[in-house]
Amino acid sequence: MAEHPSAYTAQARSPLAHPFLSLVFKRRSKMDILRPTLIRIGGRVYRKNLIQEQAYQHEEEEDFCAGPSDCADEPCDAFVVEETGKGFQCKVDVPSPLYKYLIGKKGETKKRLEMETRTSISIPKPGVEGEIVITGQHRSGVISARTRIDVLLDSFRKKQPFTHFLSFALNQPAIQEKFLQFKEEVLEKCSKDHGVSSSLFQNPAKLHLTLGTLVLLNEQEIQKACDLLQRCKEDFVDQIAGGKPLTVEVAGVEYMNDDPAMTDVLYAKVHMKDGSDRLQVIADQLVERFVASGLMLKEWDRVKLHATVMNTLFRKDPSAEERNYTMTGKSSFKERESFNGRNILKLFENFYFGEVQLDSVRLSQRFSSDASGYYATSGQLTFS
Repeated sequence: MAEHPSAYTAQARSPLAHPFLSLVFKRRSKMDILRPTLIRIGGRVYRKNLIQEQAYQHEEEEDFCAGPSDCADEPCDAFVVEETGKGFQCKVDVPSPLYKYLIGKKGETKKRLEMETRTSISIPKPGVEGEIVITGQHRSGVISARTRIDVLLDSFRKKQPFTHFLSFALNQPAIQEKFLQFKEEVLEKCSKDHGVSSSLFQNPAKLHLTLGTLVLLNEQEIQKACDLLQRCKEDFVDQIAGGKPLTVEVAGVEYMNDDPAMTDVLYAKVHMKDGSDRLQVIADQLVERFVASGLMLKEWDRVKLHATVMNTLFRKDPSAEERNYTMTGKSSFKERESFNGRNILKLFENFYFGEVQLDSVRLSQRFSSDASGYYATSGQLTFS
């Protein structure tokens, strides 16, 4: 039985029209044809459409074929296409972990892309960072190949596990001490409740607030994120923070899901001691800036400020990271055994974990530890 393919057609933001693009995927896609999904790649917007059902027997799990007017001879200002003595070329920075998706099984994806756009695509050797170079006799063909590559890479990037996240560290000694007290009292008073055990609790050295997750696949992308953090400091963080650490209080617990008897994540609430919304404003503007840069996907209208203290993911893997952001990267969701959090919520509703001076936003590396036990830091923005 044939799958229902989908296609992406370019919608130009600039006054200059972008070439029509049609990509066909094997994977079934269900959507309202009158309200198609929009995806954003760089400065361009693509509309995801249903097209007439066709049968394609490609070897790749995700592949494409050319659509009509694929190489329309129209200018595109979204990227640089250089004229050379033999035609035209376009260079694109691609992290080496993504090369394999453009090459495809037995090189079929690359061959088909070259054939259908009448271009030649040079890809560095596996593991070697460098530029992919697209060359062709016709500018329209180079543009078509580049646009297809962008869409394919965007699709595969979203399936990568996140590698980094923006965080505020909450692992100060006083907070860790109160957290261990919380853990001891919960186990003393609630250990008979379904699913409650010591394996659910966060590592106190890794207590943190997560602002958003990122997929950074090489040193260049990490540096881009670090540079953006510094620009954010200059553009708005210094003005909001006043050049001083933010004093926050960590107090009270809440749960993520609808039924407290089937809890997966229990978290501590965080708020500014002076009652202002400065922490929320900084968090929201940081995420907004990172989303605009393409380094992060928009998840929510506002960042939910919280610190995970119990998580059923920790039951099987103590090093597991909490994953509240479901869009960025490939889901690492594991089968969970929920716990009954009713008594914990009742007895510890107002538990006071302490006061913290937040003096930096860190670009934290997933599955890592520094000398203090916190996540290794690839870069940071300081308030003072």
